Amino acid sequence: MSWKDTAEPVLTRMPSVRRPDGHVPFKRKLGWTAGILVLYFFLTNVMLFGVARGQGTDIFGQFRSILAGSSGSILQVGIGPIVTASIVLQLLGGADLLGLDTQNNPRDQELYQGLQKFLVFVMILLTGMPMVFSGGFLPVDSGLATSLGISDAGLQWIIFLQVFLGGVLILYMDEVVSKWGVGSGVGLFIIAGVSQRLIGGLIEFPFITPANVESYGIIPTWFRLLLGQESLSGSLLTTQGIRDLVFGQGQLLAIFTTVAIFVIVVYAESVRVEIPLSNARVKGARGRFPVKLIYASVLPMILVRALQMNLQFLGRILHSQWVGMPSWLGAYNTDGNPISGFFYYVAPIQSPDDWMWFAGGGRGQEAIDIMIRVGVDLTVMVLGGAIFAIFWVKTTDMGPEATAKQIHNSGMQIPGFRQNVKSIERVLGQYIPQVTVIGGALVGVLAVAANMLGTIGGVSGTGLLLTVSITYKLYEEMAEEQLMEMHPMMRQMFG
Repeated sequence: MSWKDTAEPVLTRMPSVRRPDGHVPFKRKLGWTAGILVLYFFLTNVMLFGVARGQGTDIFGQFRSILAGSSGSILQVGIGPIVTASIVLQLLGGADLLGLDTQNNPRDQELYQGLQKFLVFVMILLTGMPMVFSGGFLPVDSGLATSLGISDAGLQWIIFLQVFLGGVLILYMDEVVSKWGVGSGVGLFIIAGVSQRLIGGLIEFPFITPANVESYGIIPTWFRLLLGQESLSGSLLTTQGIRDLVFGQGQLLAIFTTVAIFVIVVYAESVRVEIPLSNARVKGARGRFPVKLIYASVLPMILVRALQMNLQFLGRILHSQWVGMPSWLGAYNTDGNPISGFFYYVAPIQSPDDWMWFAGGGRGQEAIDIMIRVGVDLTVMVLGGAIFAIFWVKTTDMGPEATAKQIHNSGMQIPGFRQNVKSIERVLGQYIPQVTVIGGALVGVLAVAANMLGTIGGVSGTGLLLTVSITYKLYEEMAEEQLMEMHPMMRQMFG
């Protein structure tokens, strides 16, 4: 028996959201999407019962903006397990170890979806258990355990069940949006989390502790500077004053980087090679198939960052549990960040303070160590972005072969070429593989550059790229849905 025959009884019985029987009206899709978004924001404010307040650290740290969720809430793990499961499937599928034909075989499609869901459950367990039982990340409120008449270990299991429930909820919320809403739940949650931090970075105002200047957003800070309620460390004619204006309170560099990323991504989304198409059955019916510069989208960047996140996750677990961890693996400061060793060099650059040693940053590290870390981060993101973009195109049926079949089945052909799949595939093969690699590498460079220069609200460069790109694609999908609603015949033509 093959592994498919052995696993089929389990994988085909995984709980799933029922697919709609027919076409879902656009207004109903918007309703489902808005409802899930409200539920997501509600759950991020439902705090875990039994966790000591004001203690512990966010184990995801700066990766939180792309993994959604909220530290200390029931959505503690965010979309991390979903992304990690996708990485495993991407690698297995890219190496052709699964033996699944998800394009033509309905049974294999069902097995693939069941396997993905099964892996998500496994990843929720593997992610949640170290968070709860390793100590320091989600510390138990011993006083509450005593008042309930249970041990600390018993309360830890209650916390773990909540974390597991949150991981399952976000999995099925994503499935509801994918089947009944607009776009995908993963993309929606990333947009929600990043947008929340962007708005907070702009207009945050400390009503409780007004003396804490650092908690002011950019707009209130500029008003305070203009009104004289706050001042720079030096005048604008001094180096310190300029540094405060650009990197400090003024955050001019963060504003410039955020705006530049928006403009570059929107422009890159519009750069494309358009392959002319004509309908073999209807004379005069013509169209174009666009091969965008960012053909695989920026979603493969989640996979690259998730690999880095899991590596840093492993480092923090080892640091907390392994008392005699060798120094070459890494040393950590009181905030739980690596300051030397292997885990320091593979940690991604998150802000200007991580590397600008010449402008007072660098966090006390030697210039050569900082340069090695920047080089490793850039190499990982460029190579990883290109590799995962290739895997993404292959596993999502966006490659030349799968796309050629879709074009041929819709009755379209490329003028001047024979009306068969091979001819279309040959033309697409001249563009899609090259554009996929170039686009993946370009997105990697943009993500590292945005992190190095800083963004509004401390959003990671990858999170900002994802938000802009996903929002742009969401707009395109909504426009397409409206077009299909206005012209039902087009829905039948395009399937």
